[in-house]
Amino acid sequence: MAQGELALIVGAGEGLSASIARQCSAAGMRVALAARDPAKLAKLKKEIDAQAFACDATDAEQVEALFATIDAPTLVVYNPSYRVRGPFLGLDREEVRRTLLVTAYGGFLVAQAAVKRMLPRGRGSLFFTGASASVKGYAESAPFAMGKFALRGLAQSLARELGPKGLHVAHFVIDGGIGRGEGKLDPDAIARTYLDVHRQDRSAWSFEVDLRPSVEKF
Repeated sequence: MAQGELALIVGAGEGLSASIARQCSAAGMRVALAARDPAKLAKLKKEIDAQAFACDATDAEQVEALFATIDAPTLVVYNPSYRVRGPFLGLDREEVRRTLLVTAYGGFLVAQAAVKRMLPRGRGSLFFTGASASVKGYAESAPFAMGKFALRGLAQSLARELGPKGLHVAHFVIDGGIGRGEGKLDPDAIARTYLDVHRQDRSAWSFEVDLRPSVEKF
């Protein structure tokens, strides 16, 4: 992994995002963190000497401003999440709209801005964090499934279009709860997988990686 590479994590916070940021920093990469509220990133920013930016991933102008401020990233991870749950007939329409904007439309905006910077160099990794809901819709969770299905479709389409042009697009199905202890997916272990996929030789790229704890049912 080349020194000076820049990793951008959109939707950064504690948990998986923080683990990915630490893994990237430990690998010699510079790290940029983006979140609607960058104040919550102060501790992580100081810990790994990262940059932190305010950015609502659903706002095209804010996304463009973010990418105009930083160097062209080598790795971009889209990790925001928002969901509304409940019986279908009782779902609030604006909350459903917000779920779709954050989960899927924001991924489109970030991907478009990232690809503009990556294509001229003919290299770069664009990773999307999915969930169990990316491949199976659960009862009373239609909006989240709608958004995650859309994000997976975006990633799949981009992988086919951009792979031949040197860009590695991958989708990660996080099938289970993230945390520490038995029955949880350790965020540090997930983050190591992200870095492993980023390092893959282009002759053997992964598109979709499915991660679950050993006790999780398929």
